[in-house]
Amino acid sequence: MANPKWKTPRSKTRSRRAANWKLNAVALVECSHCHQPKREHFVCSNCGYYGGRLAVEPVDESAGASR
Repeated sequence: MANPKWKTPRSKTRSRRAANWKLNAVALVECSHCHQPKREHFVCSNCGYYGGRLAVEPVDESAGASR
């Protein structure tokens, strides 16, 4: 089997590796309780439901706004 005559430069190796760095779009699904878009496998930020049950009490933003 043939062997390389020269060592591959770091820049070539790194640019080849960096070609696969990409961001994926956030997957959104509809909340089964309030029908608002939410991230998959996350508690709904609007109603606090996850998996058909109340996981977190929703925060009332109007009560905490007055300081």
